[in-house]
Amino acid sequence: MPEAADKAGPKPGRKPKKPSRAALAKWERVRAFALDLPGATEEFPWGETVAKIHKKVFVFLGVDDGSYPLGVTVKLTDEAAHAHALTAPGAEPAGYGLGKSGWVQIPLEQKGAPRADLLCDWVEESYRTIAPKKRVTELEERGTPQSG
Repeated sequence: MPEAADKAGPKPGRKPKKPSRAALAKWERVRAFALDLPGATEEFPWGETVAKIHKKVFVFLGVDDGSYPLGVTVKLTDEAAHAHALTAPGAEPAGYGLGKSGWVQIPLEQKGAPRADLLCDWVEESYRTIAPKKRVTELEERGTPQSG
């Protein structure tokens, strides 16, 4: 989540809060789903986890060390999906101007946070938006990866 740098981290002298087991399990499921998409790779720029296709990020997975709230950031160009994602508790357009291009940051720790299967649907939409047509065709030919 590139907007993490915009927010203050844990207060000096305080131990970072660990993510809840439920949020971490959801995060791990979404990460596994993203990395199962054709050609997806994992990288760790800016101290966070991202999934890329052909050197382009399609999902920011943030950090899981408790230094920032656990969440995912996806690019949603479908108006209905974008609007739906923004209704999630604590969701907001991504920082660094990415929100203007359809990127939405969705926290996982909030009560009422989206289920992992819905997050996986949004990750797939983000992938389809970023990936070359060849990879999208490959995805369609093999069927959608198992999200759980």
